[in-house]
Amino acid sequence: MPRPFPRTLPRPRLRSTAAVFTTMAALAATSLVAGHSAAEPFSSAPCTLERTEAHHSEGLDTWNSAYPRPARALDAVMVFLSFPDARPLTSPAELTADHFPGTTRFFEQASYGRFTLRPHSLRHWIRMPRPSTSYAIQRDWSAPDRAAYLRDALAAADPQVDFSRYDVVYFVADPDAPGVDSDATKVVNLDVPLRADGTDIRRVVTVFEKHPPDRLVLAHETGHVFDLPDLYHRPADGKGDWDTYVGDWDLMGSQFGLAPDLFAWHKWKLGWLERRQVVCVRGPEPKRLTLEPLETGPGNAGIFGPGRGTKLAVVRTGDDSVLAFEARGAVGPDAAVCRQGILIYRVHSGTASGTGPVQVIDAHPRTEACWENSVYPPLADAPVDTGETFTVPDTKVQLKVTSRTPTGAWNVQITAG
Repeated sequence: MPRPFPRTLPRPRLRSTAAVFTTMAALAATSLVAGHSAAEPFSSAPCTLERTEAHHSEGLDTWNSAYPRPARALDAVMVFLSFPDARPLTSPAELTADHFPGTTRFFEQASYGRFTLRPHSLRHWIRMPRPSTSYAIQRDWSAPDRAAYLRDALAAADPQVDFSRYDVVYFVADPDAPGVDSDATKVVNLDVPLRADGTDIRRVVTVFEKHPPDRLVLAHETGHVFDLPDLYHRPADGKGDWDTYVGDWDLMGSQFGLAPDLFAWHKWKLGWLERRQVVCVRGPEPKRLTLEPLETGPGNAGIFGPGRGTKLAVVRTGDDSVLAFEARGAVGPDAAVCRQGILIYRVHSGTASGTGPVQVIDAHPRTEACWENSVYPPLADAPVDTGETFTVPDTKVQLKVTSRTPTGAWNVQITAG
């Protein structure tokens, strides 16, 4: 869920209305769930965490096959929904341009060119059978109202869209319809998958964004489609700071952040880092290594060299926890970052989405930075810079940043304690 703040598609053979509504019957049991699936082997490195039953677990020893893995090109369909109580003021082409090619470009940069999201957008509106106000659309959407919306949307779209051709489904509502709440965009995970065109639809991105939309909102929601968790902290009363866990430092924390590139841990989970780019630090002896800027890689390295070196250092701290170290520079998706250096964060594989599975450690807790544009200034200066030594609180783990290389990487020394 976001923070508060094309081509013509092939027309398949029409199916009977009765068949469509038989497919819809499973919607009565929809709910937000982690989803169970057979584990696919992923990595056996000593610093990996085991995937748990937590929703969007940060464990990466196996891949949850209920989710599409973005290690290849994936196809996404955008279906545009209008309502009897409103006449659209924008066109599907305009709404497509709100999100693409920007969303595709974000993932191509973040994945170092290893993943491409290919959008396929309808050029026309599909009419929903009921007024927009009848679905009670809101951020905390009731299961019956949500089920009714998805039932009607899929029934209306199914005769015109072959869903078997697509890995990701976006239902985009008319942003000017009176019942559309722009704070309600989210991914709906289905306990019982929908069936259409002989394929299971396990999750749908319901888009209710205003025009133009919030920055990078579709990239954030698509991250959930790839099993990434919400990293923001939602206050119980909806008031106060939302960004106390990770600040500006990951898209899944805030799509408005100064440094919205995905954490190296997430890139490893998604298959965008090679095993040799991750170093497990163990034992009492200091480990000396060079960390390349996270944002650079084959195809977008620029002045920072080839981008094939070490991106992530990991210290195991428990059965379900690690400390992660990565270099963040002002390049690529993080071009607006206000402090560079080595970012340290805790990862807990047993902590569910939205409850702090990742928490950035502030190496400068007495200072803040970038008050004008940071989503959470106390963490804007969290990285450890050249010449600094930092001991992680409540541990014996120490980081010393000794120097920079001519290509902009950081030479560091990590002691696991």
